Amino acid sequence: IIALGYTMVYGIAKMLNFAHGDVIMVGAYICFFAVSTYHLPPVLGVLLAMLVCTALGMLIERLAYKPLRQAPSLAVLITAIGVSYFLQNAAQLLWTSNQKMFPTFFAIKKEVNGETVTTNSISLFDGQMNISFVTLFTVLACVIIMVALTMFTGKTKMGKAMRACSEDKAAAQLMGIDVNFTISMTFAIGSALAAIAGVLLCSAYPTLVPTTGSMPGIKAFTAAVFGGIGSIPGAFLGGILLGIIEIFAKAYISTQLSDAIVFAVLIIVLLVKPTGLL
Repeated sequence: IIALGYTMVYGIAKMLNFAHGDVIMVGAYICFFAVSTYHLPPVLGVLLAMLVCTALGMLIERLAYKPLRQAPSLAVLITAIGVSYFLQNAAQLLWTSNQKMFPTFFAIKKEVNGETVTTNSISLFDGQMNISFVTLFTVLACVIIMVALTMFTGKTKMGKAMRACSEDKAAAQLMGIDVNFTISMTFAIGSALAAIAGVLLCSAYPTLVPTTGSMPGIKAFTAAVFGGIGSIPGAFLGGILLGIIEIFAKAYISTQLSDAIVFAVLIIVLLVKPTGLL
């Protein structure tokens, strides 16, 4: 889901938004406080996080990236890294560096030997295999979002405008498309996805700190490049494959080397097929 947000922004605006991972962190914090402090239902917490992240994404685009439309790509890249550090340090000032334990949203109660117990996973093969509900929901959400984005960019007027801007901004402007508004909408969609990703990430790994989104953000960028950055199905495929590679690396090679193996895959892909799988 994080990679889908990356690939949307790069595909249309041709910008590597390295602050995307930190928007994820902001979304997770908003949902955490909405549910834990203000006792809102989880669904409202997620919706609030999406609204805040959408506004934040559009604000970042307006203040940091819009003035650099004609600037070299290196200037945009440095700005993106600056925005990333700004968000991390702002989060440390606002919410301190102390770890927050994210609440469990994906749990059900069931009867076992006459007692009510809470479980967050489904057991298969007489208990030999456990799959968490958050994992199942994440994969399902990812598939739905990928299909929705593919249909949106292929069928809707705004989606076609995005594709036109991706191909040639100047020609799109001559045809009457508001390029600035289209790019802002792209950032809005990408940031709303970041909020969903942040909630799901912290549901799976419940520790929340101001740097929570930095490593997942870099891995998502790797996944987007692996699948073919700019391609929505490519981002989905790259994310799934990279996740499988990382899990098998942790299980069979080394937990310490798993991140190195993930980035080694990126290097190999860039050497063999620089455009990505799709």
